[in-house]
Amino acid sequence: MKNLRDLLFNPLKNERSNPPKTKGLPPMKKSKKGIELKTEAEIEIMRVSGKIVATVLKEIEEMTKPGMTTADLDAYAEKRIKEMGATPSFKGYHGFPASICASINDEVVHGIPNPKKVINMGDIVKIDTGAFYNGFHGDSCITFPVGKIKRNAVKLLEVAEVALYKGIEQVKAGNYLMDIAIAVQDYVEKNGFSVVENFVGHGVGRNLHEEPSVFNVRTKDLPNVQLKAGMTLAIEPIINEGKKQTRTLKDRWTVVTVDKQLSAQFEHTVLVTNDGYEILTLRN
Repeated sequence: MKNLRDLLFNPLKNERSNPPKTKGLPPMKKSKKGIELKTEAEIEIMRVSGKIVATVLKEIEEMTKPGMTTADLDAYAEKRIKEMGATPSFKGYHGFPASICASINDEVVHGIPNPKKVINMGDIVKIDTGAFYNGFHGDSCITFPVGKIKRNAVKLLEVAEVALYKGIEQVKAGNYLMDIAIAVQDYVEKNGFSVVENFVGHGVGRNLHEEPSVFNVRTKDLPNVQLKAGMTLAIEPIINEGKKQTRTLKDRWTVVTVDKQLSAQFEHTVLVTNDGYEILTLRN
């Protein structure tokens, strides 16, 4: 298996109107592993960047119709992110040419928006995007159906979204990254699907990709970091209908399933608190 850390830091994976104060957060400092603990002021900024991302994703899901192209969605996302005072996190990152990753059906991650890529009835569409606001990033991904989809696709989307929340439920100061991974892997495999192992989540904040790597299966390849209040994590399990193996297309970005079966992903930026978590990219 390829080195997960290299996969994370080479190209992209990598709601509250009156948010409450988060108590007990330390001043920003770096642990020995280089993990930043955000201050309350920095978290307030990340709430805004997260809200921008959540708003864009919700609007894209609502507007997407058969006959549109992924380039249409990308143009809309870039426009809306800028209208809300932020900069698209993905555009230009390691040379990525767009503001969103748009991956359809068996495309796993990093699909490049294209005016020739038409969205059809019955597709499942993954949109991943980020916003850079006042020095900090928000990052989130959704997968949604276009019209009526097959029963197996419905189940895949349901399991993928629940798996994300199973992982998030393990977020609390004192718990470990492995707690997240075990919750995700066990739920997904219990439901007959597979977890993609060679793409992982990550810390997020001042940089789009920070330490630590947030893995989604049991592994000894990455550090099992203990969670601390003030960490901000992009948790993002990717779930395949069939085999977990993937391959990269000739464009050197788009990743697809080896067996051409469907893939789904959901992602949130999550703040670790002393007594649990706060999701910074909620779409309600």
